Amino acid sequence: MKKSELVVAALENGTVIDHIPPDKVFDVVNLLKLQEMTTQVTIGANLFSHKMGRKGIIKIADRYFTDEEVSKLSVIVPNIVITTIHDYEVTEKHHVTMPDKVVGIVRCLNPKCITNHEPVRTVFNVTDKEAGTLRCHYCNKEIYSYEIKLV
Repeated sequence: MKKSELVVAALENGTVIDHIPPDKVFDVVNLLKLQEMTTQVTIGANLFSHKMGRKGIIKIADRYFTDEEVSKLSVIVPNIVITTIHDYEVTEKHHVTMPDKVVGIVRCLNPKCITNHEPVRTVFNVTDKEAGTLRCHYCNKEIYSYEIKLV
């Protein structure tokens, strides 16, 4: 092993979130409340990546994600890779992409939108997956990825 390589212990059981944009690593930590975990969590930020230049990676021991959690991740960090580990072996690798429709995850930023005044679940149509642009189904307010607030 070269002295310039970083050594991180292999994960026996759990989940690896890879290819996180470096500026979004701690958004993922906060979204998943990883600071409250009692099992091992390894966080790498600004790591070298051939594909992205720089990336983040998070390894969480003994933790797996629900479909709802993956949906939330897909909105704030699309194009990540979630890998499931059992007995040190990769059992599943999932490339997460932003869905065509986002329901009940993102808050509408239009103060006059019905979703901010009535008990109505938010619904957004994804108008640009690459840029992460959403449009509210009810009021047509466009929201950009950097503005997204989770419900």
